[in-house]
Amino acid sequence: MKKYLLLLLPALVCGDNLKTILDYAGKNNNLVQASKLIEDSRAQDIQTKENALYPSIDVGGNMQHLKELPTGQPGDIYSVYAKISYDIYDGGKKSSLVNSAKNDYKSSLYNYNATKDNLNLDVVQDFYLIKNLKGSLLAKQEAGKSLSEQLNRIKKYFEARLATKNDIDRIQSSYDTNNYEIESIKFQIIQATKTLELKVGKNIDSIENSTFIEILENKFEENSNIKSMKAKRDALLSNIEVINSASLPQLKIENTYSKFNYGQTNENHPAGLDNQNNLTLTASMKLYDFGVNKSEKQSVMIQAQALSKEIDYKIEEQKIQNNISIARIMASKAKINSSQSALKAAKSAFEVMTEKYNAGLVDYVSYLDSLTSKTNAIVAHEISLNELQTAYAIYYYYNGKNLQDMINTGDLK
Repeated sequence: MKKYLLLLLPALVCGDNLKTILDYAGKNNNLVQASKLIEDSRAQDIQTKENALYPSIDVGGNMQHLKELPTGQPGDIYSVYAKISYDIYDGGKKSSLVNSAKNDYKSSLYNYNATKDNLNLDVVQDFYLIKNLKGSLLAKQEAGKSLSEQLNRIKKYFEARLATKNDIDRIQSSYDTNNYEIESIKFQIIQATKTLELKVGKNIDSIENSTFIEILENKFEENSNIKSMKAKRDALLSNIEVINSASLPQLKIENTYSKFNYGQTNENHPAGLDNQNNLTLTASMKLYDFGVNKSEKQSVMIQAQALSKEIDYKIEEQKIQNNISIARIMASKAKINSSQSALKAAKSAFEVMTEKYNAGLVDYVSYLDSLTSKTNAIVAHEISLNELQTAYAIYYYYNGKNLQDMINTGDLK
């Protein structure tokens, strides 16, 4: 039993990686779920519009009771009927409504994808913000250990009358300041984690390292936001066809079968027909409406033109952001190289400075400056690594990629 528990232990203590977080958020985020419900509603609306293309059947009944009986008419008349109606030609109105509903559905589908894409990018940025903060926390904690060692050391020197109370106070002050900064970072981690949990829809105790694959392509693909806007524009254009149909001939056929029964009948008030079948063919056409249809059509066309302008802007914006994201990746790589060199130099300088300080060759201020430089170099290097991953996420976002698909699966092993 112990053997199996040991095998399960790593799985029990490991945190969430970026891919699992994104997958969970895509299924459980309330905004994504709301967007999915709107998509489902649009799909149902297509079915409604398509069903309207078929004939309709109505059934009903009627009862008439008269206290004063008119001559030649019975006092009670009971009837039931069944009516079938069909629009032989409606100017293409119903088919245009179907097309409009289909475009509305496409728009909602792309909007659903866009909602997930936007959420994914937000989650990625929060994920690496937390990693930045945790890197800063580790650096501060490491600095705290060094300050604690020096504080204990100077206290022993003070007891041996080789150091002054002022020496203790200065190190104690730096140690307390570092502790305050540690607690401040811990609060920022809690705040960032709670923000991430709200977007994901579950508690996150810890996060694992995750990186994106490195693929830079020249291929440009419109993102889901733009596709959604294009489908919305197509829906508007379909509505123009609906408006046009009002000016075209309308042809409708109806067939009604009625069954009658009577009460309070006699020779002066005889019963009527037992049943009747009524076939009606109706043709109509609107000749003039004082420009109502024309105004409606112009209004919709203007809306479609405005949306086209917005689409053109969004496409250009995406292209520009795509170019910027490539430059961001290049800058992040250069920053990593620079921070790595700075970190190496800072660590080496701190080792030398620590030896000199312990030997009494340099003062506390020089030692603290060296410790601060080392701590800042550690933080800067950790941030540069995470900034590169965020830069890749932004690049893939503006290239219309699914961020889950671009995560390095080697990190998950």
